[in-house]
Amino acid sequence: MRPLEGFTVVALEQVIAGPFATRQLAELGARVIKIERPGGGDPARAYDTTVKGLSSHFVWVNRSKESLTLDVKHPAAARILRELVAKADVFLQNLAPGAADRLGLGPAIREKHPRLVWCGISGYGPTGPYAAKKAYDLLVQCEAGLLSVTGTRQEPAKAGIPAADIAAGMYAFSSILAALLRRERTGEGATIDVTMLEALGEWMGFPAYFSAYGGSAPPRSGAHHATIVPYGPFRAGDGETLFISVQNEREFAGFCAQVLEKPALAEDPRFSSGPARFAHREAMHREIDAVFSKMPSTEVIARLDAADIANARLNDMAQFWRHPQLEARSRWSEVGSPAGSLNVLKPPLNIEGMEPDLRAVPAVGQHTDALLAELGYGAADIDRLRREKAV
Repeated sequence: MRPLEGFTVVALEQVIAGPFATRQLAELGARVIKIERPGGGDPARAYDTTVKGLSSHFVWVNRSKESLTLDVKHPAAARILRELVAKADVFLQNLAPGAADRLGLGPAIREKHPRLVWCGISGYGPTGPYAAKKAYDLLVQCEAGLLSVTGTRQEPAKAGIPAADIAAGMYAFSSILAALLRRERTGEGATIDVTMLEALGEWMGFPAYFSAYGGSAPPRSGAHHATIVPYGPFRAGDGETLFISVQNEREFAGFCAQVLEKPALAEDPRFSSGPARFAHREAMHREIDAVFSKMPSTEVIARLDAADIANARLNDMAQFWRHPQLEARSRWSEVGSPAGSLNVLKPPLNIEGMEPDLRAVPAVGQHTDALLAELGYGAADIDRLRREKAV
């Protein structure tokens, strides 16, 4: 049995943050009813067409859900949505600031449904000077200072994935799980307020504390770690880029003796401590480059592994997709979609005795008729709702 079997989630969601949270609830067994606009549906459906004509963004975060199209501003559709929420265990929304309240779906609905777990995801929260400000992932990365510590000395760079959306989705997911656990014990629902700024801000802890108490921000250092040396990319003699990480003095001594074959470097005052290596980063890198540049990558990796020094190859997306570790651990599965069968990476929820609920990526409104029938609407009623453009 999956942990959330028997729980129903109604999600007035779009793009990444909300859908990422509810996809994970679905994979744990919850029934997730995704509310979409009639016609085009979730805007993320149109972001690209790379997955057999479907959007990579949408495919990633929307499998295992049922799609119901409602024009939530239409009175009949609003009534249907209220009926669904009345039967739900969880209601999640990540609309623009104030939109849920204007639809009568703000946290006040818990007065009628005290067992409901209500979750709102926003950019900055319902209070404060940024409450009404629209938010998108890159903009929140900027506000949280992520770009200020990412990139090269010459130019900042955004994260290559929607970090603010993912952070908010993960904290919504974990908060909902905690609220449902509390409800099982107390019978009480919950109002959950997750913001992208605060979620990503939690991930900014190291540079934030470093800056607040150290007097200056960690320097942007490209693919190298901002303060730990050596920790980053180095090129082998055959041109392949390898990443290494040396985390403490014991590892550094082994690295000098077994990999660089220069044990005296561990006692060199320029390199004898973490702060010293940070202060002499360029000199440290020169010592490493002088050795690595004379060996093929296979020999460098062999030395690193023999010395128990953490290392990695610089993979591209195609190499990740074919990663031997994922294959060896049977991390791939297949799900259906409007475009046919798709390979998908299983979620990293490795609970003994439980397989995640992996079902198809839905077409826009695929489950509308079935869901309306479940609520007691007959075929004539559904036809009328379509003529009125309510569904």
